[in-house]
Amino acid sequence: MRTDNAQRVEDFRMQLEKYSFGVGDRFGHQGKAQLQGILAAKADGVNIVPVWNKSYREHSLIGTSPEHTYRAAEAAVKAMNWQDSYYVDADHIQIGNVDLFMDSSNFFTLDVADFIGQSADEDKINDFMCKYSKYAGSLTIPGIDEVFYVNENRLKAIAHKYLKAIEEAGSIYRHIQSIKGAGNFITEVSIDETNTPQTPVELFFILAAIADRDIPAQTIAPKFTGSFHKGIDYIGDIEQFTKEFEQDLAIVAFVVNEFGLPENLKLSVHSGSDKFSIYKPINKALKKYAAGLHLKTSGTTWLEELIGLALAGSEGLSIAKRIYADAYVRFDELCVPYTTVVNIEKGRLPSLATVSNWNRDDFVNAVRHDLTCGQYDVNVRQLLHLAYKIAAEMGAEFTNALKQYHKYISPGVTENIYQRHIRPLFIE
Repeated sequence: MRTDNAQRVEDFRMQLEKYSFGVGDRFGHQGKAQLQGILAAKADGVNIVPVWNKSYREHSLIGTSPEHTYRAAEAAVKAMNWQDSYYVDADHIQIGNVDLFMDSSNFFTLDVADFIGQSADEDKINDFMCKYSKYAGSLTIPGIDEVFYVNENRLKAIAHKYLKAIEEAGSIYRHIQSIKGAGNFITEVSIDETNTPQTPVELFFILAAIADRDIPAQTIAPKFTGSFHKGIDYIGDIEQFTKEFEQDLAIVAFVVNEFGLPENLKLSVHSGSDKFSIYKPINKALKKYAAGLHLKTSGTTWLEELIGLALAGSEGLSIAKRIYADAYVRFDELCVPYTTVVNIEKGRLPSLATVSNWNRDDFVNAVRHDLTCGQYDVNVRQLLHLAYKIAAEMGAEFTNALKQYHKYISPGVTENIYQRHIRPLFIE
């Protein structure tokens, strides 16, 4: 436990850069194409570091290991002569599976959302109340015009809801530290995979608890207002999101000195791929507060692989159609692990007979995230986002197709990362 909020949480050596971008690659074939997009940003004068992220869940469904992700990242870095930092993220790990990632990762996303709502011991809640009751009443944060009112009951409710989760994050962090050593890895705390977004006031006290547990978090991934479904655009009130995002940025900037957290602490946006309608507000907010950002995205690379296979026609299109057909039949099985981050209207999915008659343009237009295209199908895109398990079951047939048709796939991967994500977020 901390004894002095003016003291830094911990001396750390590995420091995550201002802008970092998750480039998950489920099958480990697109590292060079992904780096090409980040190099294009560098040519525009914007430095972004890649973070290859792949979760235990994804490794389990595909049949790979964290070593596979590490080797794919290393190969891409060498092939592209990448000279800057890069990271391999043990994505959404918990205490039961973190050991699998120790040798391969230097970035650990501590997923403690399952512990939200589980109450901590009363004595720890009372200690928290005693320490932070000084913030009860009118809470003002530099950079936020609104004054927040926090009474004792609200503070206690926040402690009951989140303290146990942050204690768990502390336990996971200390376990990693005991093996890798302090300062030798990046720590992110993830509380996003839950149904209820955290308010800016809750984020303030969550970060206080993180500091109390001596967790040198360099990124924090809250649940934002609105819906962040996998691979599709943001659903919600953009004006409200913008307000809360800016307030969160101001709170992050304030708590660095207030609670002694790492100076480069920044927000992390999970399921952030393809949230095109909020990229412009995020861009403006980052500039307004001179803030950094970590965008964790991965699944759209897999979708670009499917699109590239379809563009190749013939055998590639046939493989893409077969994956859709199997996914259609195994709908419930595929959706179970992702219930909080997908919203597929099963009854509106095109039938197997319909898709079997699609040509390559029909398939590409349905899957590619282009809101101006009348054939774009948000339900098809989401279902295929979850269908990488089926591709993995094809084994060499699928991975050989990725190699055979790379000239159709790689340009799409680069364009997707650079034009659709990096430019609107960090440049335009």
